[in-house]
Amino acid sequence: MGLTQPDTASFIDFFASKTMTQTSRRSIPSKVPSLVTLACLSALAGSVMATQPDYPDAAASDPAKLGWMVGSPPPADRILRFDDGSYFRFPAMRWSVAHFRQLMPTVNVSRGLGAPVALPRALRSDIDAVTFIPTGSDKPMTWQQSLPVNYTDGIVVLHRGKVVYERYFGVLQPQGQHAAMSVTKSFVGTLAAMLVAEGKLDPAQRVADYVPELAASAFGSATVRQVMDMTTGIRFSEDYADSKAEVWAHAAAGNPLPKPADYTGPRTYYEFLQTVQPQGTHGEAFGYRTANTDALGWVLARVTGRSVAQLLSERIWSRLGTEQDAYMSVDSIGTPFAGGGLNLGLRDMARFGEMVRNGGVFHGQRVLPAAAVADIRRGGDPAVFAKAGYTQLPGWSYANMWWVTNNDHGAFAARGVHGQTIYVDPKAEMVIARFASHPVAANAASDATSLPAYHALALHLMQRSKAAAR
Repeated sequence: MGLTQPDTASFIDFFASKTMTQTSRRSIPSKVPSLVTLACLSALAGSVMATQPDYPDAAASDPAKLGWMVGSPPPADRILRFDDGSYFRFPAMRWSVAHFRQLMPTVNVSRGLGAPVALPRALRSDIDAVTFIPTGSDKPMTWQQSLPVNYTDGIVVLHRGKVVYERYFGVLQPQGQHAAMSVTKSFVGTLAAMLVAEGKLDPAQRVADYVPELAASAFGSATVRQVMDMTTGIRFSEDYADSKAEVWAHAAAGNPLPKPADYTGPRTYYEFLQTVQPQGTHGEAFGYRTANTDALGWVLARVTGRSVAQLLSERIWSRLGTEQDAYMSVDSIGTPFAGGGLNLGLRDMARFGEMVRNGGVFHGQRVLPAAAVADIRRGGDPAVFAKAGYTQLPGWSYANMWWVTNNDHGAFAARGVHGQTIYVDPKAEMVIARFASHPVAANAASDATSLPAYHALALHLMQRSKAAAR
């Protein structure tokens, strides 16, 4: 994948130190760690992880205990800002992921004016004691023990559509919103799958047929399907150690802050996408690159005449009986960040997963075409996926911007950096929605204590259901 950095989280500190240096020269930094950068970091998920430095554990890094941004004004050493990068240094980022709207420009994703539909509840007391063996370990761990290990901010488990488990930690509250990071991609991929099923978007058409402005870029010759499945042959390095890597141009273009006086690069997501050059052959291999989702977002906007935020609101969010509006971060001209800008409530994220698990139906209303859900669950070609080298995800595939396990439960997932997750297990009739703020961006850092836990809980719920039916 062209990734050479040994320690994902340390690059947050690198970003911040770079920014502080630039600020001291009274220039506006172009490399502030934006949500663009953070979403791109999820490309590291499943890669080989080097030895990580020691970080304070979940208790010691609890943002509520550390008192970030408390006071009128807060003490100087408790103030976090977007423009100097302080907002995303660990452990401060544990506060920021639940407060992005305070720090950067956003656009609303309206839930509409209808009354919210409460999720049915049947809370259980047996889940905390569920035991599993973490990957690569021979020592059992309980579900409850795994939550702080993964720096969990909030987690909801649905079984057969009912809330059976719900916990919040740190500064996240049930009425709060949290960054979904690259889980956003799965929302965008779902919108695309919906339009394909409705005959409004042809996955075999070239991207340039919908967005002529991309004709001269690498995206122009790719099909919509290749973008949806991230099998495009584009030059987009996410090597953060390389100051000339395309990820930096992407982050600078999407940064909503004013650009330095000597800045000559692209100034918006759309401008950046037009600069992407070809590398490799479309359709040959999976390559996780956030720019694909931005390109797909442009296609969706052009086909529908609605921004991604508007489309999400009108076609999904306002039809789920959601409890809260969501919101998305934007670039300097207000374009929603399709690759990772969604922020939403935990219960609402869970109900989205439940709707997909239920074949596109929620509360008796069809939200997604059944064909769209079937295509998501089908996944992509595991052989194409394997070329990306995700050693912790053997046999998996990727399609419609969803991760598909291809296990015997047919489980599939939306995944974002620092531990954001929607995990759907159709066989167990289970949906897990989790927000987290793990100090290491790559999902590989928490997969060992997350994926086995999810599967163990699925088996537990199935066994208890069978016992109750006797």
